[in-house]
Amino acid sequence: MIIRVLNKTRGSVLGSRVELADRWWLRVRGFLRRPRPDRGEGILLSPCRAVHTVGLGFPLDVIFIDRDGGVVALYPSLRPGRFTRFHRSAEYALELPAGTIAATATDETDSIAWLPAEVEAIVDPPAGRREVTGTGAS
Repeated sequence: MIIRVLNKTRGSVLGSRVELADRWWLRVRGFLRRPRPDRGEGILLSPCRAVHTVGLGFPLDVIFIDRDGGVVALYPSLRPGRFTRFHRSAEYALELPAGTIAATATDETDSIAWLPAEVEAIVDPPAGRREVTGTGAS
């Protein structure tokens, strides 16, 4: 499934063509044997608490996100052959082209949401929970 990922706090689009990798084989593959992602492309790994860039020929920006959409940790321009820390509170890892974190001014106080690529608006559920209709995120 292709989704759009938004930084709700900043009102910016992190990725307009992000692949949802919610099966083990999709998470294992990630960006291996793929070309460098273009602006707007990415992969949302679910579940995911740590990533590596072993075997990649390019850096990635990585954002770890908790189950409520809060940013847990940021790894701008994670170079090839590197590993992130394990983030116990993370539920998702968002892999994006290097430079996306800086270009969108995303930081650890932000809230992230996603929706199917063809949907234009986020619907906020009652009681302040940060989820998006149609994503399966909870």
